Amino acid sequence: MHGMMNDVQTNTLQVPGARLHYEVRGTGPLLLMIPGAPADAGALAGLAACLSDRYTVVTYDQRGLSRSPLSEPPADTGVPVFADDASRLLAALGDEPAYVLGNSGGALTALDLAARHPEQVRALVVHEPPLPELLPDRDRWRAAFQDVHDTYREHGAGAAMGKFIVTVDGPGSAPPAMPDPSQMPPEALEMMGRIQGNMDYFLAHVLLPVLRFVPDVAALRSGPVPVTVGVGDASGDGVPALSARVLAERLGVRPVAFPGDHQGLAIDVATSAELVHAAFA
Repeated sequence: MHGMMNDVQTNTLQVPGARLHYEVRGTGPLLLMIPGAPADAGALAGLAACLSDRYTVVTYDQRGLSRSPLSEPPADTGVPVFADDASRLLAALGDEPAYVLGNSGGALTALDLAARHPEQVRALVVHEPPLPELLPDRDRWRAAFQDVHDTYREHGAGAAMGKFIVTVDGPGSAPPAMPDPSQMPPEALEMMGRIQGNMDYFLAHVLLPVLRFVPDVAALRSGPVPVTVGVGDASGDGVPALSARVLAERLGVRPVAFPGDHQGLAIDVATSAELVHAAFA
């Protein structure tokens, strides 16, 4: 594993309306990792490196984010478009079905991919998929996310993201500790810069359509793809953790506890890697 960290091949794939940036590490069966917006492949780089001794790990930036530019003016983009991109990327990588991991909003892409293209997915792990439409107080969450969007329109990305984080992490959650830039590795600084650049597209065109997504639970339940639902053991009662529990119940599976909170896959990569590998096994 030690030499693998730097052994990353980058490539691009033209899809309708965008060019996807993707990265390939390691050897073994194919594992596609899908990050959630406004983050990009960098959020899963540590986990990818940890699993590259057992899998050929592919990470990518979803369309309109970071290094995957749109080739037409930005428009509202829902989960089916992102899932079509994932399907095209898998098709470009070969004929074999892949293991798929989706994190946060990327987990929604993964659920739609598995429901509509089960022949491409060998097994699926979704970590804290935000599915406010499945929650009992759906209308309250709709109003809260609409407020985030309206705040963006009126006061800009900073104010909107403050509201978004509280809405996602749940009431009473501490704001995320901002790391000291002078202590951060260059890759992390670079990623933070890219994520800043993604805020406008995310808040204007992705947030509301993606959070209206309802997974096809019947197709997932009756389909061939085993689904593991992960929830952070330090996550409170924000939308992603609540959603993960409801989804697991509807799928008839028991949620798997991952370390940390909604960002756990990026923080405790070694433990997360073992849990992901065990789920695929």
